[in-house]
Amino acid sequence: PNTAMAASLADAAAQEAKGDSAAAIRTYRSICIEASPSQANAQATEAAIAKLCALYTKQHDANALAKMLTELRPFFAVIPKAKTAKLVKNIIDAVAKVPNTTKLQVQLCREQAEWAKAEKRSFLRQRLELRLATLLLELCDYAPALTLITRLLTEVKRLDDKLLLVDIHLVESRVYHALRNVAKAKAALTASRTAANAIY
Repeated sequence: PNTAMAASLADAAAQEAKGDSAAAIRTYRSICIEASPSQANAQATEAAIAKLCALYTKQHDANALAKMLTELRPFFAVIPKAKTAKLVKNIIDAVAKVPNTTKLQVQLCREQAEWAKAEKRSFLRQRLELRLATLLLELCDYAPALTLITRLLTEVKRLDDKLLLVDIHLVESRVYHALRNVAKAKAALTASRTAANAIY
């Protein structure tokens, strides 16, 4: 199956080089979405996902990118959790490159965080929720952003994930700064520095 997939990848690259994006998209989809997901073909599948993401981003097709997150779930079930977390992040990053998609990103972070929670993928869920809090901050939706941050802080402090704590406190500081609460913004920055010092 690896040889067949490698041949399909080469076909798709050739179609792309000729400027036939529609054909390339169909071929990449046949590799990463329509084929039966397996660990053995993971490398070719990931390559096809990256290429498909790039093509959809070029076409500013945020909805097609968003749909990939659901379509790829059978593949996510057979690969390591850390790899899934990276792919989900990459696809949401691709959506972010399409103009005027902040609200769609909020929706995707919520949906993917719910899925991660149901699948007991805490690492992924926490990072999606932090991204969601950052997006809510961009939309000036401060109350739900703070609610999320407060809950995340309680959970992540228990896990002692210093790297994630640094990022959460930084977003917390930005929210308080936007709310003109200088004292709490400074306290969050100090907490972030303390967590960072504990890493290094």
